[in-house]
Amino acid sequence: MLVQQAGITFHDPARSTPGYTLFSRTQSRDVYLIDMAGEVVRQWETGGGSTHFAYLLPNGNLWVCERSEDAPQIMAGPGGRMREYDWDGNLVWEHVDRMQHHDARRLANGGAAYIAWERLDDDTAKRVKGGVPGTERPEGMLGETVREVDAGGEPVWEWRIADLDIERYPLHRNAPRAIYGHCNTLDVLPGGDYLLSFKTLNLLVILDRGTGKVRWAFQNDDLGGQHDAQMIETGNVLVFANGAYASDIHFSSVWEIEPETGEVVWRYKAKRNACSFYSPHISGCQRLAGGNTLICEGAKGAIFEVTPECDVVWEYVCPYWGAHPHFGEINFIFRARRYEADSPEIRNRV
Repeated sequence: MLVQQAGITFHDPARSTPGYTLFSRTQSRDVYLIDMAGEVVRQWETGGGSTHFAYLLPNGNLWVCERSEDAPQIMAGPGGRMREYDWDGNLVWEHVDRMQHHDARRLANGGAAYIAWERLDDDTAKRVKGGVPGTERPEGMLGETVREVDAGGEPVWEWRIADLDIERYPLHRNAPRAIYGHCNTLDVLPGGDYLLSFKTLNLLVILDRGTGKVRWAFQNDDLGGQHDAQMIETGNVLVFANGAYASDIHFSSVWEIEPETGEVVWRYKAKRNACSFYSPHISGCQRLAGGNTLICEGAKGAIFEVTPECDVVWEYVCPYWGAHPHFGEINFIFRARRYEADSPEIRNRV
């Protein structure tokens, strides 16, 4: 079918959460900030193509992950260049690591934390179970690293997935054996610990920064290659469950997980035709003030807001299309974030 409509497709002002929404189309240099009417109020042109996650810092600056020229030739999430631009688009800080991918966060100390690939040694790779036989990389299996650098770009802390209990967490049977983990989210928690999402393991973990040990783990194949895990103010974990590894019909959902019990205490799925809400890759979510949830259905370029009762109260479809080397013309959105008008990121700037 052809998508017939773009921009704002629905808006219930009485029940939606006012603010400004930030997003970038995959394989694009441009980052957009739109109002509730879908009008662009600020636009940045970044220095590298395929901008992935972008968000605003409390000082109003833009933090982005861009693709560097010598990033590995891997389709899923390559980056390599992390940059901070001011409100006017001037570059104020950058760090380059060709192995960085998917996610990175600016730290309050002036440095950054990010996910990076590294080659697993042969003995470690042999410990990895599961996945599709014959899908290994000729150069060797890649693993994941969480790396911190200081304001000068010098490494100050690192964790390697090789330290995970690998035998306990096999790759999903449909996952390629090229990469162990496929980490796609790094959320910095109060106190400095990290919440990580490993797509091909259907696994969420909280990593204790002090000890380097996993202090919480949640694994469920129904997550289906999940994205954008984050801890919300209640202490629960919100995550976009893609549903790509479903044993039956495929559809996406958003879960709120109570960490101590592992119970899913809230779930969004489409009320009419569950399969109408489905993104097998990318995508995200955000709990908003007042309890609504912003959802990015990335594969359809759709961003929408739902109430706790799962009613859609705002919807926007990305009108910006561009060529993708594997998928043709796309309007994919990796993630999106909403900012209130009086937030530090926006106040007196729009």
